[in-house]
Amino acid sequence: MIDQEALLALKDEEDARFVAARPKTMALWERGKEVMPNGVPMSWLRGSYHHPPMFVDEAKGSHFRDVDGHDYADFNIADMSMFCGYAPEPLVRAVNERMEAGNQFLLPTEDSIWVAEELARRWKLPKWQFTLSASQANTEVIRVSRVATGRDKVLMFEGKYHGHFNEALVLPGDDGKLVPEEAGLPPDVTRTTVLVPWNDVDALERALASREIAVVLTEPAVSNNIVLLQPEPGFHDALRTLTRDTGTLLALDETHTLVAGPGGLVERWSLDPDFVVAGKSIAGGVPLGTYGMREEISELLEQEKSPEGERHDLVATGGTLFGNALQMAAARATLGEILTDDAYERTAALGLRLATGMRDAVSAAGLPWYIHHLYPRAGYTFASQPPRNASEADAVENELLRRVIRIWLANHGVWEAIVGAGPVVPVPGTQDDVETYVAAFGSLLERLA
Repeated sequence: MIDQEALLALKDEEDARFVAARPKTMALWERGKEVMPNGVPMSWLRGSYHHPPMFVDEAKGSHFRDVDGHDYADFNIADMSMFCGYAPEPLVRAVNERMEAGNQFLLPTEDSIWVAEELARRWKLPKWQFTLSASQANTEVIRVSRVATGRDKVLMFEGKYHGHFNEALVLPGDDGKLVPEEAGLPPDVTRTTVLVPWNDVDALERALASREIAVVLTEPAVSNNIVLLQPEPGFHDALRTLTRDTGTLLALDETHTLVAGPGGLVERWSLDPDFVVAGKSIAGGVPLGTYGMREEISELLEQEKSPEGERHDLVATGGTLFGNALQMAAARATLGEILTDDAYERTAALGLRLATGMRDAVSAAGLPWYIHHLYPRAGYTFASQPPRNASEADAVENELLRRVIRIWLANHGVWEAIVGAGPVVPVPGTQDDVETYVAAFGSLLERLA
């Protein structure tokens, strides 16, 4: 058992060390407070960590440097949106060429066809659409599903995160009833969302039996919880059978899990969804969300302006910047030259070495922690067995310990994941990066043991 008072003292010591070594960052933060909530351009991001924000100077490959000159091996990689690494040459070249030739027309470019063809090849779904983010792609998937099924509700799993839109921002309250997850949402935001525990086939069957659910939206493995939640054997088979039997569509959000392989976990695990959603790293960090769908579903989006004027029965999709030329050029370079089969196999091998090193460190320290591994990803649970669902994950969570891990790693040249992501080895990651992480992680556990 780790002594909590000693842990708090260590956190305070590491926090002070962090601040003292970053005078330029502290000065920028104070300046930022004058013009931005929390002193940063995205105020919500302050909730992801408890030390002062770090201001970045530049980045290349798998490393970035802050304004105070500290270098970091990045295992957060911007919450996997930069899985391709920082400033990869093919992406820089494609973006520069596209900017010089015009980046937005509200008209398609040939690149959009190439990208859709490649996505169709990887995920085995024939038709694709583009947005600015995976959050917006998930929003459109829900709307298309409602039109396709004539139903209103969407089912998700407890511990999920699919973006900041109304249907996804609900959680179970103390009495078990759903409540809005954050302020600013309408009181009836819970009306069209159903939540059930991950890996609970019986609960899923009961929820779908009402035949009110238009679509089940989930990640193949729930990666945005406190820890990674893996599916138990047979869970995905049951999910697909139950959705088909009840006329419910199935959408798999691969925004995080696309780092597992060329077609994400859908390909790795031979899954068969009606929709696939992707975002974050699919265009090398250039903002892009996309969703693929079955042929018969795509027919709902086949639209032409009638001779009489504008139609009023269109599905609520679209945005002025969706599918712009810059996005498409970036996605083509990313899919064609960076997210290759070789890149996925190499990062998976490094991810295994990362998980193995973490397990060795945990064992040497005599700690009863479970270390998970999913291709380039690894992570820790403060219990000897992996949790089955979000409730089990919450029960063994130690926020103070997680805070200490993050600040210790930062002070040792490693940028650790935000809560829920787990360390991930990016495409340009190296064996030396992995050993740096393992050494820093191990040195902390020695201190705690």
